[in-house]
Amino acid sequence: MPKIRLTKNELKKQKDALKRYNQYLPTLVLKKQQLQTELARTHNGLEEIKKEKAHEKAKIYIWVDVFAEEVGIENMISLKEVVTAPGNIAGIDIPIFEKVIFEEKSYNLETTPLWVDEGIEALKKIIIINAQMRTLQEQETLVAEELRITTQRVNLFEKVMIPKAKENIRKIQIYLGDLQTAAVVTGKIAKEKILRNTHGA
Repeated sequence: MPKIRLTKNELKKQKDALKRYNQYLPTLVLKKQQLQTELARTHNGLEEIKKEKAHEKAKIYIWVDVFAEEVGIENMISLKEVVTAPGNIAGIDIPIFEKVIFEEKSYNLETTPLWVDEGIEALKKIIIINAQMRTLQEQETLVAEELRITTQRVNLFEKVMIPKAKENIRKIQIYLGDLQTAAVVTGKIAKEKILRNTHGA
């Protein structure tokens, strides 16, 4: 780091910087808190959706033996597109899940077993849940990264920049104070010399 200049101009510069840091820090701390809250909300949302997925899978397993009939149900429906909307949390862009668009193939109602309709609906639910999970995971990743950066900035301000500015101000004030004292002492000595010379003449 460059050596600090011990001048009045530098003192003003350091005081202005300290003022800026102290004004900016509360905003950063607030953003950090918002991101922590959002990360917890996203995490809870993921836990809930995992429970929902487990519940849906359990319902499927009740009649899974029927799936043993080879009808190619997995070929009757597929994921075409996951539609998300743009969202914003504490200044960062995140995707918000909206819907899933499916691609469905028609099948012969006379030759296809009756359970296939229910099977397709169950598969749709699982595909939707998986899409919601992926969107939430993406949100979680984005929020966690922003939280990491914001926490680094908070630490930088709290532990480095603010203490450094305070220390610089202290050093400059001591130096300028010493200069002022020296100037006063020098002035007094000079005055005494003048007085002595005047009386001696």
